[in-house]
Amino acid sequence: MDSLIAASARALAAGDALGALKRVALRDDPPALALRGIAMAQLGEHPRARELLRRAARGFGAHEEHSRARCIVAEAEVALAMRDLGGSPRSLSAAASALEAHEDHANALQARLIAARRLLLLGRLAEAEAALAHLDARGLPPSLAAVTELAAAELALRSLRIAPARAALSRAHEAATRARVPALLAEVNEALAAFERPAARRIDAAGEQPLRLDEVAALLASDTLVVDACRRGLAAGDAWRPLARRPVLFSLARSLAQAWPGDVDREALIESAFRTRRPDETHRARLRVEIGRLRALVTGLAGIEATPRGFVLRPLDGRGVAVLAPPIDGDQASLVALLSDGAAWSTSALALALGASQRTVQRALVELEAEHRVRSIGKARAQKWLSPPLAGFTTILLLPAALPIE
Repeated sequence: MDSLIAASARALAAGDALGALKRVALRDDPPALALRGIAMAQLGEHPRARELLRRAARGFGAHEEHSRARCIVAEAEVALAMRDLGGSPRSLSAAASALEAHEDHANALQARLIAARRLLLLGRLAEAEAALAHLDARGLPPSLAAVTELAAAELALRSLRIAPARAALSRAHEAATRARVPALLAEVNEALAAFERPAARRIDAAGEQPLRLDEVAALLASDTLVVDACRRGLAAGDAWRPLARRPVLFSLARSLAQAWPGDVDREALIESAFRTRRPDETHRARLRVEIGRLRALVTGLAGIEATPRGFVLRPLDGRGVAVLAPPIDGDQASLVALLSDGAAWSTSALALALGASQRTVQRALVELEAEHRVRSIGKARAQKWLSPPLAGFTTILLLPAALPIE
């Protein structure tokens, strides 16, 4: 390694991207291209960074496997920052194996950490947990240890494991302080702030009450019959009845829970479940059928009784009833939550994360743009979407696949 390359690498390690660029800006050899790409990524110029790293990887070729693998890992991290989630993870896995073969354990762990963070963004929490289980942050450079603990904390938070999340964030804060990277420390502090912000709303007979993450976890661990509007289902202690694929039943359950201990008028149930204000006999007949299905589904948790004006929920064993609602309602809540992370997302990446078609996501984005809740940058295939951060509450419970049931 020549002196300019070594000096540029030291500048990058210290967070001095401009200093690194000054030393290699006019060079086009593969090591210089790689350093320029990393520097441009640190400056936020992700498309240019990606182009430089790809050129560096091609320049190294198969005969310099170690250096080429490091370029692939760096490019994968840039793709993650760009929210380009559509690529195959095979090349990253192959790069990690090559780095381990060359005993470059820190960069190999970085590759596997990028893969785990991608899974977190996609809401594939079980796979992310399996990937993170094989990572050991001990003995790593402080900055890499902090990112590893941040990923572990996010996984724990999205599964509402509050104590492990706090412990991981404490370790992340310690590592970020030792790393002396202001952006990393700010990210850790932002994650810590999520514990103190409202994460959901409890709606019951007493009214509406904001809940922090630890209070949400306590509610779900109690014997209260919870109609969970964050993950669309019914919970009572260890029991869980999923309703994400049965929107009519969920709408009926929520209406009955919000009125408990009172009953709900039949016309009001028809309006909320079937989206009509002019019910006829076919709607009333369908309501009886759907109530029967809901009654069968909640067996062991509650009963549903007919009253002169409608229906009432009767929880068993003296349970209370509550609705757990997200901090913002609406069909596009998860979409807004993804966009509020401050990154620019492509339509295809949003569709992957939400498990929806690109056409469905595009329609939702157009509606949100008309309401001035999101904005687009770029045109055609380069178009990306942004949303201002949602101040005042955390969006953990709005993200895809939040709160998985084991």
